[in-house]
Amino acid sequence: MSLAAKIKFTESEYLTGEMTAEIKHEFVDGKVYAMAGASEKHNIISLNFASEMKYQLKGKECMPFMADMKVGIQGDIYYPDVMVVCGEHKDDTEYVKYSPKLIVEVLSKSTRAMDHSVKLNNYLKIPSLEYYVIVEQDYCEISVLSRAAGFVSKFYYLGDEIEFPAIEAIVTVNDIYDRIDNEDKKRYLDSLLKENNPKP
Repeated sequence: MSLAAKIKFTESEYLTGEMTAEIKHEFVDGKVYAMAGASEKHNIISLNFASEMKYQLKGKECMPFMADMKVGIQGDIYYPDVMVVCGEHKDDTEYVKYSPKLIVEVLSKSTRAMDHSVKLNNYLKIPSLEYYVIVEQDYCEISVLSRAAGFVSKFYYLGDEIEFPAIEAIVTVNDIYDRIDNEDKKRYLDSLLKENNPKP
């Protein structure tokens, strides 16, 4: 079945079609939306975050997933860049998880509005969600909305650590932006160089 063949779909039809679709689609209010391809920076940042989670959560009940795993929210289905799921839940399948603890979205020009509005509002409806993390790729800024802080954004920059007590993990902003070159990173490295090599 082609996902372009109908205007409205059931969740079952969407999931069946997605199994053979050549590109990924998200499912919102019965409609499917094709996803744009991700940039190199987007992929590096997502992999950095997922790798940190994999390392820190090894041997624990929580497990990170990357872009091919879907999250389901009250009938809508998305592909988060990274998410962490803890334990097994009765509604989970091999392809869709319904009770994540952490969701990460890496912003791009094509997804910025969606990640800050529709996705944010829908993700915060997930009862199990403890953290929604929004990562910029063109400059070094990470916004964390946590349940403990009333889902109010807290911002982190190069040199900062981000604690996730609910999943017993800590990441540094520097590690998330490893191998990323942008103006923020250059200024930060220049400042470190000056601090370590002060003029006489």
